[in-house]
Amino acid sequence: MYTRFFGLTEKPFAITPDPRYLYLSERHAEALAHLLYGIDEAGGFVQLTGEVGTGKTTTVRGLLAELPEHADIALILNPRLSPVEFLATICDELHVELPVSARQSIKEIVDRLNVFLLAAHGSGRRVVVIVDEAQQLSADVLEQVRLLTNLETATTKLLQIILVGQPELRDLLERNDLRQLAQRITGRYHLDPLSEDESAAYIRHRLRVAGATGDIFTPSALRTAHQRTGGVPRLLNVVADRALLGAYTRESRMVTPDLVRAAAREIGGPGRMGWRRVRRLGAVVALIACVAIGTALVIRHSPASTTPKVGTAAPLPTPAPTAAASPPPSLNDFLAAHAADTDNSAAFQGLFGLWQTALDTNAAAAPACEQAAVAGLECHADKGSFAELRLYNRPAILTLALPDGATRQVVLAALEDQSALLRAGSATFRVDLSELEPLWFGDYLILWKPPVSPSGLIRPGTRGPEVTWLKQRLGDETGAGRADDAYDAALSRALSTFQRDHHLASDGLAGTRTQRVLDGAYRQAEGPHLHGGVL
Repeated sequence: MYTRFFGLTEKPFAITPDPRYLYLSERHAEALAHLLYGIDEAGGFVQLTGEVGTGKTTTVRGLLAELPEHADIALILNPRLSPVEFLATICDELHVELPVSARQSIKEIVDRLNVFLLAAHGSGRRVVVIVDEAQQLSADVLEQVRLLTNLETATTKLLQIILVGQPELRDLLERNDLRQLAQRITGRYHLDPLSEDESAAYIRHRLRVAGATGDIFTPSALRTAHQRTGGVPRLLNVVADRALLGAYTRESRMVTPDLVRAAAREIGGPGRMGWRRVRRLGAVVALIACVAIGTALVIRHSPASTTPKVGTAAPLPTPAPTAAASPPPSLNDFLAAHAADTDNSAAFQGLFGLWQTALDTNAAAAPACEQAAVAGLECHADKGSFAELRLYNRPAILTLALPDGATRQVVLAALEDQSALLRAGSATFRVDLSELEPLWFGDYLILWKPPVSPSGLIRPGTRGPEVTWLKQRLGDETGAGRADDAYDAALSRALSTFQRDHHLASDGLAGTRTQRVLDGAYRQAEGPHLHGGVL
């Protein structure tokens, strides 16, 4: 109903778990990294818990969208099953044939499943069972789940199990009769609600994915949304959706705090939705100055007493005029003053300049990214977050959307904890991220230097300069000093550790995303960085 009014292509706050809308806050990025790591971990369990609505199922959908090619997944969405039904469902998910006569026998099902797992292991594949809403599993099923992890070769567990559930899952696994299962959990992660800044970024992210080109919620409305929902993504979706509807019915192009509060009351109020209230500590000190035009009360002191007396009205002395302090320039002021240097061509010139590389801007010249390839560089354009840019640690072209619908492209030259240094032509501007974020909807482009051009997957069995590059960036413990250039087990282990530490898929394979993070993290790497090396 309101999508066309706000220039959206679809409703941005549907509560169904769509991976396109997955917002990787620091917590969600860590959770996803835990799950990706669990896919290649050698057996056992990985446990992901979180309160209702914190994004567990959406995170699982994000995991399914990023599955390694060598993984087979059995996803169990309805865990209210008997042990034999649970095992049969796993077989159905993995396309393991089960005759009708075998579906009532746990032994026959496990035997057929074991044959499948051995064949998968022999062909280099990993099999993972993901159980959503795992707090609903019965003790009998959990015991059967534990027994499944006994399926193994002499050196490797054949099955990895990921349990996803509400906090009650932790309580369930603390039971004495389930202690053997709890001891096999190799990774635990609890998904907390979003912080105030993350809640604001979450709402902006979903609006951007739905086609928004500018801000729709005012900053104070975003703060109110967080206060009313406690940062629970599902509640943010419900309240934001109703607030957009309210703005549409009032023909308001912006969502205000009043609209958010009205949406919250309409849905049911904080008590029913379990919203957390923010306690405000301290007192408000108000200084009130009243000046009567042409008169004032003058305090006179008696020579015999220190008690002040009220005298007659008298004119106050006129204070000396003082120069009014000029407000500091805003980001909008900077963009307006340098509008001629914020188009695509100027932005590429600025980015190439940071790499000490000339850009041919003649009309007949090759596109900028083709010129970059000639210089041994590679363009990477995507939509993401400042957290992602910190990982890549390379200057970027940011596309900013102004309130009037116009766009500007600037170069992000440096990135600190709470501020950024922007370039437009030869001018620079330091801006707080809180001022920059409302104008940036995640579009960026970076240049990076791949080990070979074009970049490609570096995997076990690869030989050549790209393996030498990989060993150099991971350190001497990988055998960087050796003459050979083989991708061996030591290199794979070192890479998996690096990936896990940087919230990447810990698969021991150096894809282009991993290569970009390695390139930016290496202190001695050529070219400019956003901040210091992190290795």
